[in-house]
Amino acid sequence: MEGSTICILVVDDYEPWRRFVSTRLHKQPELQVMGEALDGLEAVRKAQQLHPDLILLDIGLPSLNGIEAARRIRELSPKSKILFISENRSWDIAEEALRIGAGGYVVKSDAAGELLPAVEAVLRGKRYVSASLAGHDLNDHKDERAADRPHREKVFARLPPQNLATRPCHKVEFYSDDTSFVDGFARFIKSALKAGQAVVVVATESHRVSLLQRLEAYGVDVSVAVERKRYIQLDVPDTHSPIQFAKLVNDLVVEASKAADGEHPRVAAG
Repeated sequence: MEGSTICILVVDDYEPWRRFVSTRLHKQPELQVMGEALDGLEAVRKAQQLHPDLILLDIGLPSLNGIEAARRIRELSPKSKILFISENRSWDIAEEALRIGAGGYVVKSDAAGELLPAVEAVLRGKRYVSASLAGHDLNDHKDERAADRPHREKVFARLPPQNLATRPCHKVEFYSDDTSFVDGFARFIKSALKAGQAVVVVATESHRVSLLQRLEAYGVDVSVAVERKRYIQLDVPDTHSPIQFAKLVNDLVVEASKAADGEHPRVAAG
């Protein structure tokens, strides 16, 4: 990335995250954040106006999701490279992001260590996918242009979708305060519901209420998700012995899996 300044557009509706990304990018003096956008439509407008060298794009955006925004950006600013940075761990989503021409896909929880390497790879014309998502290292494979699409299909052939879809995923996060805890889980639930997954939440009453309020603030129609049994909530006091708790959660997961979308239904639990 030596030489001339690289102009970057950062697109995410969460201000602390945009601040984190900008701080990381400033570690490389040639990387310059030329603008920010809070939703998909604004991202399209600014991409058309600014024609940045690189766009860091979230998936779950207001007004227009990241995938659709990327499609429009590819038409309006075809020279702009796109790197998705999302909390969504669905391989199907990541594959679609790459299929429409994105240079890479980084999971937000991996961004502390992967953001700068991903930016460098994409700017050099290579593909970058978070190792925790793909389970394989794709970083040594050059990102093909539209004419090289058959090569990309061969790369994906090494990553059987059915194996990735059925692989259990366990994630532990630590939060410094209650507000960060609620916000982090609300964004996780929002992402899971948008990906067609069902969600089981076991929490204290105060946290459950706070989660519902935060989800509604994020534009999630919780009542519809509850009605369709895609959002199942349980208060911690409702659980008794460890055996009863395990049985109850198991029954809830089985019930929730019936409401999840896709060939391999997934249930996110928090």
